[in-house]
Amino acid sequence: MKLLIGMIVVLMLACPVGGLVGVAALVTTVASSCGSLVVGTIPDSLTAQTLAGRSIILDRRQLTHAGTIITVGGQTADVGRAGVLVALMAALTESTLRLLANTSAYPESAFYPHDGVGSDHDSLGLFQMRPSSGWGTVAELMDPAYQARAFFGGVSGPNAGSPRGLLDVAGWQMLAPGAAAQAVEVSAYPDRYANFEPVAEAILVELTRSASVSESSRIVFPLPAGTSTNTDSFGWRIDPYTGERRFHAGSDLAAPLGTPILAVADGVVSFAGQRGTYGGLITIEHTVGGEQVTSYYAHMYDQGMHVAVGDSVVAGQHIGDVGSVGKSTGPHLHLEIHPGGASQPAVDAVDWLTAHGAADLTAATSGCPVA
Repeated sequence: MKLLIGMIVVLMLACPVGGLVGVAALVTTVASSCGSLVVGTIPDSLTAQTLAGRSIILDRRQLTHAGTIITVGGQTADVGRAGVLVALMAALTESTLRLLANTSAYPESAFYPHDGVGSDHDSLGLFQMRPSSGWGTVAELMDPAYQARAFFGGVSGPNAGSPRGLLDVAGWQMLAPGAAAQAVEVSAYPDRYANFEPVAEAILVELTRSASVSESSRIVFPLPAGTSTNTDSFGWRIDPYTGERRFHAGSDLAAPLGTPILAVADGVVSFAGQRGTYGGLITIEHTVGGEQVTSYYAHMYDQGMHVAVGDSVVAGQHIGDVGSVGKSTGPHLHLEIHPGGASQPAVDAVDWLTAHGAADLTAATSGCPVA
């Protein structure tokens, strides 16, 4: 463990937090040499769906800006994948990942590389930051890497906490991603950001995919045999918190606190950490029947998550423990299955497992005994 910590410290010191990322029309690859947030080849386009179901097509220039945000986030201590997700949601909402000039407020902004012209007050760039609010000069805000650094903020940010970036927001990790974006942007329309979470997820998965995920050898049920009860909660239901009718994208499997959670298939971990109402969340990318599939496992405690982003896992591996963190009324596993990837709608997880012949296990493949 001491050796591992030492290696992490060396890697952090080797990565300049203020590293510059150049963006040009012909850029096809953005690379980060540190951490798990490594951006690969930028595709020509990416299609994803918003939470409201609207399809969005992003071109290479927009995705290159996304690569800049991911890379700067990967070079900034304490941001991680969760912070980059928030930043992508903010930039998608504010500018659709376009570097916008504002010729009515700042005619000189047109002389910098840009993807279009905006007109919201004196806002500029990807995150629509305002020079009059202290975010930076016109020249600085027309630089995508500068805007990303300003959005993340913290000790390495250019604004010393005023205006505050994401790292200057106390407890941002415990906020829903949309709420965290609003804490930085302070928009008059705070509910807009959550709509772009699936699109941001799709961008992260696509741009940080270092290699294709191998076909899974088998499918297994995510809790040991005889430990859980299916509450049949997928679909429209009355929200136990608000009393309103809402669509529930997960299948809730009630189980005792601490029950081992098993990976449903072979794959690679794409997220592991706290995320808003999910509480402790692990997402895993799989290939099943030649199709990309993303699985979500929610409501764990920090100490109940046993894998990290980038880890390869096998079907039946003990990846976490049942908890009740986030929007939860008791210990259970909230399981989501997204055929086609994180940007696509979830299906009934229990039905999907049944259709794929999921096996019941009595012990995790890691060798850990099941309670």
